[in-house]
Amino acid sequence: MEREAAEPGYWDDHQSAQRKMQQLGRLKDTVTLWRDLESRSQNLSELTELAMAEDDLSLLEQLESEHEELTKALAMEEVNLTLSGPYDDRPAIVSIHAGAGGTDAQDWAEMLMQMYCNWAESGKRPLEVMDLSYGEEAGLRSATLEVGGPHSFGYLSAEQGVHRLVRLSPYDPNNLRQTSFAQVEILPTAEDDPDIEVRSEDIKMDTFRSSGPGGQNVQKVASAVRLTHIPTGIVVSCQNERSQHQNREFAVRILKAKLLARHSEERAKELADLRGERVAAEWGNQIRSYVLHPYKSVKDHRTNLQSTNPDAVLNGAIDGFIEAYLMSRVGE
Repeated sequence: MEREAAEPGYWDDHQSAQRKMQQLGRLKDTVTLWRDLESRSQNLSELTELAMAEDDLSLLEQLESEHEELTKALAMEEVNLTLSGPYDDRPAIVSIHAGAGGTDAQDWAEMLMQMYCNWAESGKRPLEVMDLSYGEEAGLRSATLEVGGPHSFGYLSAEQGVHRLVRLSPYDPNNLRQTSFAQVEILPTAEDDPDIEVRSEDIKMDTFRSSGPGGQNVQKVASAVRLTHIPTGIVVSCQNERSQHQNREFAVRILKAKLLARHSEERAKELADLRGERVAAEWGNQIRSYVLHPYKSVKDHRTNLQSTNPDAVLNGAIDGFIEAYLMSRVGE
């Protein structure tokens, strides 16, 4: 790939060259990572043999901590090896929709949005809020985020499905227990994807005023945008506190992601038909329950992994659930 990049005319097709250079960068990172792990393990092995031969207990104790670090690094790479899908290394578009449960469900949607924001922040991943649709009393009807960083779509794909909350309702005057639901949809970004083309003549654009809190400009000016993709009927709206131009830009990015997901589903169905496989309709399954009353627990129903610290989970500590799910899929 490096030899190809040095040939004349390589950059004539700028988009293709850029994609290849990104792929080359990822491959170099992979080679560097595994060569480093190989070198560390060889050095550790040799030093351990030396320490044992000289019966040096202090050196053995030091090497034990290095062994733990190396084991953690290898465990993380084992998880990363599960991310071999065609889009796993792309940024993710995360859409959260309040389900059954009224104001409580809208509040739950906002809590989930904050959970993913905290997860992105703790991993130093770039985050952009693309769209917010506010509830009438509190919370959010829906929210759309874009999360960048390594393998964001691969990791966050483990979050797709229905999330269930059980708690004492802060919106019920009798403070009764309430069960709320929210749907999480995860899509890979489709920027510069050769398979996805959105022609301007295929899009119908409507503008309207944004709803919910948003200051002076948002509700007075028709800055919110609704795009309809005429060939497929897919509808995308964006009404964040931005200009109409910015909302349209975000709406196009979300539309491209939805078209890419549709394209991938069609290809998967075609392959399944050719192989005679049965494709499970997994959309909408309840994947995880968060219980805050009468006891505290978060349980993933796909892997049976459980945490008794829902506060930490809702603060973004979801890596354990993601990794358990990814490892459970190996061999499928």
